[in-house]
Amino acid sequence: MIQPTKDKEAPRYRLGVALSGGGARGFAHGGVLKAMSECGLKPDVIAGVSAGSVAAVLWAAGIEPEDIHKVFANCKFKTMTSLAIREGGGGLFSLTPFRKFIEKTVAPYKRLEDLPVPVKIGVTDIASGLPVCLDHGEIGPAVMASCSIPIVFKPVKIGDRHYVDGGVSRNLPAWLLRDCCDEVVGVNVSPHSDSDDDFHPTMTDVAMRTYHLLSKSNVHIDEPLCDKMVTVSMLSHYRVFDLSNIHSVYLSGYSAARQVFDEVRQSQK
Repeated sequence: MIQPTKDKEAPRYRLGVALSGGGARGFAHGGVLKAMSECGLKPDVIAGVSAGSVAAVLWAAGIEPEDIHKVFANCKFKTMTSLAIREGGGGLFSLTPFRKFIEKTVAPYKRLEDLPVPVKIGVTDIASGLPVCLDHGEIGPAVMASCSIPIVFKPVKIGDRHYVDGGVSRNLPAWLLRDCCDEVVGVNVSPHSDSDDDFHPTMTDVAMRTYHLLSKSNVHIDEPLCDKMVTVSMLSHYRVFDLSNIHSVYLSGYSAARQVFDEVRQSQK
């Protein structure tokens, strides 16, 4: 099992940012990172789960916050996935096309430890049910695993273990940063909503609803580990795979983060 590197002299960071999962809502992370930059804040380490892992590796690879959502402007669900139900393996779709897209986007970086800014990715070991940190190894499979919503996508085998979406166990990866950072900022782009207007009793919708209930209910475990929380509450009505409103999602993240950091700035005067 791939675990965080255990070193008696593991680095200590001043500021870490934990980015939650949330599907297409994850494009709000770009807006949050943009707002942080404008406020003079730059993470020394970044952790991500699912969509948050995508934003984390793209930002760490040098893609500007305002360009993260633009990278996916012409992408659609069918171009990022392939049908896998006939192949078996525990999922309706495979994220192999998505993995290749991520690998191409972050090139020339191939491994997490090669990125200019340290990145920690949260995944879930499907056998043990435990959250696992990936902080070294190939970028593509790590991100692919962290985004693999159970039933919808096939689990990803890394080493001798199979991993699924990190949001199943811990959707806000502050636990990856608390012991190594002086200050942790958490970003939740998957707020709870009681609405079920978009729910239909299909296999995919049942799987997605179950995943949402799991991931949203475990966020409260990590919120107390954060010194500051940015919750992008206006995203609750956006569907997970809807890529048609990614610019609006980006702006929502920016607005929510600026409000938080402006309040912090005012309180310090």
